[in-house]
Amino acid sequence: MKKIGLLLVLLAVFSCQEKAPVNYALISGKIANNSFTELKIMNRDNSVNKSVKINENGSFSDTLNFEKGMYFLRAGKNSAKIYIDAGSDILIDVDANDFKNTLTFSGEGVTVSNYLLKKEEKSNEITGDRKDFYALEEAGFKQKAKEVQSEVTAILEASKDVPAAYKASELKNLNYEYLASINRYERYHTHFAKVEGFKVSEGFLDELEDIDYSNEEDFLFSSSYEELLSSHYRKLGAELASTNEITEDIGYLKAVNTNSSAVVKNSLLFNAAKYEITYTNDVEAYYIEFIAGSTNVKNNEEITKSYNTLKTVAKGNVSPSFENYENFDGTTTSLSDLKGKYVYVDVWATWCGPCKAEIPSLKKVEAQYHGKNIEFVSISVDALKDHDKWKEMVAEKELKGVQLFADKSWKSDFVEGYLIKGIPRFILIDTEGNIVNANAPRPSSEKLIELFNELKI
Repeated sequence: MKKIGLLLVLLAVFSCQEKAPVNYALISGKIANNSFTELKIMNRDNSVNKSVKINENGSFSDTLNFEKGMYFLRAGKNSAKIYIDAGSDILIDVDANDFKNTLTFSGEGVTVSNYLLKKEEKSNEITGDRKDFYALEEAGFKQKAKEVQSEVTAILEASKDVPAAYKASELKNLNYEYLASINRYERYHTHFAKVEGFKVSEGFLDELEDIDYSNEEDFLFSSSYEELLSSHYRKLGAELASTNEITEDIGYLKAVNTNSSAVVKNSLLFNAAKYEITYTNDVEAYYIEFIAGSTNVKNNEEITKSYNTLKTVAKGNVSPSFENYENFDGTTTSLSDLKGKYVYVDVWATWCGPCKAEIPSLKKVEAQYHGKNIEFVSISVDALKDHDKWKEMVAEKELKGVQLFADKSWKSDFVEGYLIKGIPRFILIDTEGNIVNANAPRPSSEKLIELFNELKI
């Protein structure tokens, strides 16, 4: 009896102990006809949060220690939204030959992920091709955009077991998605309908006037709300630039710094600065304005590091060099080989649309300055696997000047020396190898010829 009594006491003790809360999610599954080595789970800013190894037979399994929220699941060029929360046990099944139409989620905690699949399917069904959607006239466009919001709202309301808090936030997000679509309509319609100088009619954007631009909760949940905020502050920044002696990129930072939320401010400042600081014409003023508003220590450290690097490529400093880059003609070329001439550098890649868009203008400028004291050097940052594609494009497009292939793509000393994070990038170096402009005007800009004239090239 004593033993039985002791056993009952122990059972009572253990049953009273609280179970430790699960602070992770499980993900597993199998990809049929697989040719991928890893499954990437990305944040909404496209940074990699986790890489899950895919076995030879297409199976995969891993543990995720993520903050609750929506992420992007990526395998090669395929992508889908997935919602991850602690305690979820997500099973994924998909055929790599038809990723979009065969992807399924099952297991625990997949209700929201399945809603997101249905949401995307319905949105695509209504809008059709993105180009055709934004090429619609105003009334037709708004009608379809409203239809998307209405139909997806119905799907959300019909989805069982979607957490109430998520549903409330997603309903607001669906409205932000609608507002973001009409906010970008003018720009996209101009491009896809090929209507130069197009402006939306009076009243088209009236619905944007009711947006609260200081809602921290909505900012953290909705990428569309973030897009609306960024667009709002871009407009304010342009207004500040027009009335003050500052550039629009600095005006944007000043506008963002008026936001009352540290979370919103830190995110918008950093998302802009991590790229724009490498392009700004006044790195000193840009950095000062960024630091004036940013309170995130990690972000500040990264931007300060960029700032310190960029100070070394200011006007008048010795240019970072490239050594023995492969030349299209079969030789090798170094920056020092070109001493005695101005050097206009175009950093590009075969996959870069904006880079290729500059080719006609570049060829025109090269022809205009043929025989003068300047060399036009194009440096490809294509990956080694695309080396043949580079050679083919140089030949096909009949590219002139000095055509070089960077030795280590984005990791090349010249590229890292200038802290190049986006292309195309144009740089002008003087006859002694010193920097004239680390962010020189593009060939399509009238300011390039103005600069050449100032230098009497």
